[in-house]
Amino acid sequence: MATGDAVQDLSRLIVVLRGQRVILDSDLAALYEVPTKRLNESVKRHADRFPQEFAFLVLRKELTDLRSQSATSNRRGGRRYLPYAFTEHGVLMAANILNSPRAVAVSVALIKAFVRMREMIETNQVMGKRLAEVEKTLVTHDAALRDIYQRIKPLLLPPPDPPRKKIGF
Repeated sequence: MATGDAVQDLSRLIVVLRGQRVILDSDLAALYEVPTKRLNESVKRHADRFPQEFAFLVLRKELTDLRSQSATSNRRGGRRYLPYAFTEHGVLMAANILNSPRAVAVSVALIKAFVRMREMIETNQVMGKRLAEVEKTLVTHDAALRDIYQRIKPLLLPPPDPPRKKIGF
């Protein structure tokens, strides 16, 4: 798989929770090729390296909403514990605490996926602003063209017939 394809595939695993792009612990553990339990144990053991903006526990309602959005079912009865959600910085920190070549390689690809998503969002915002400017310009031009048409319209009408002289007394 090419690098671009790998980044595209990884971006499918990134979801938005609490206004942040995150990846869930089970997906991250699968990418790092470690059991989810081991990843979560390492996170708990190094809790000081994972402030709230790096990783957080997903609330039950958020998990339900995620499942309904992605139409996934509970595998073999679901999870016992709520999953962790890792932000871009949390992904990098998780690779550091696992300290394996696989974790480092995957974290680099994940960071690229996060960056690519951020670039796409920024591009969309720039395009949205530009479209708003074009729309504003078009509205202004439409009003100006209407005004010109209203002024030209009388000139396009045929001239009125001149008054006729009365014949007779």
